[in-house]
Amino acid sequence: MNLQQVFSQSDTVGKAVAIVLLLMSIASWVVILWKAWMLRRAGGDVARSTVAFWQAPSIADGATRVSELDRSRLVMPLLHATQAPADGTLAAAGDRAQQLTRVLRDALHAIMGRLSFGQVLLATVGSTAPFVGLLGTVWGIYHALTGIAGTNQISIDKVAGPVGEALIMTAAGLAVAIPAVLAYNWFGRTIGGIEAELEGFARDVRELLK
Repeated sequence: MNLQQVFSQSDTVGKAVAIVLLLMSIASWVVILWKAWMLRRAGGDVARSTVAFWQAPSIADGATRVSELDRSRLVMPLLHATQAPADGTLAAAGDRAQQLTRVLRDALHAIMGRLSFGQVLLATVGSTAPFVGLLGTVWGIYHALTGIAGTNQISIDKVAGPVGEALIMTAAGLAVAIPAVLAYNWFGRTIGGIEAELEGFARDVRELLK
């Protein structure tokens, strides 16, 4: 019995569950592949950009070097944020150290929002896919036992087949959830490392310019 036969023999609810699991799997794998590429490039860009900045003879030269290396645009927003605000505005209130703290914090929040994009989807798929699969299993078993009872010929052979087919939904739910959970944890660790590097860089820039 293959998956196509199981799907064709399912009722409307069973097919809906299978379609939901398929969509969850497609969405999570798209995010996994995209974030794996993005974070790998981002980690290298941040490391190279920060090193190049501190090796530059001036802040202007450092910004130029960073703009050439920061393909992911994770470091440049921090440098752009350090530009002096317009006079006569609340953004210009307070001393220079307070201004830098505020603008660098806001820039970091925006950067982390970009890096964390897709994490909610992976967490949602990882936590709900097993229960969606379990719903398909419970409904499939109920549907199978109801059909068997209607024949008035109950035997282990007639029960094992439909119930075994229904249990495939549980396996499908786990197959969708496990990669999403593993990717979520891996990406979270990678994002944490990049965040630490950016926070350190922002703190050093603040001390340099205040």
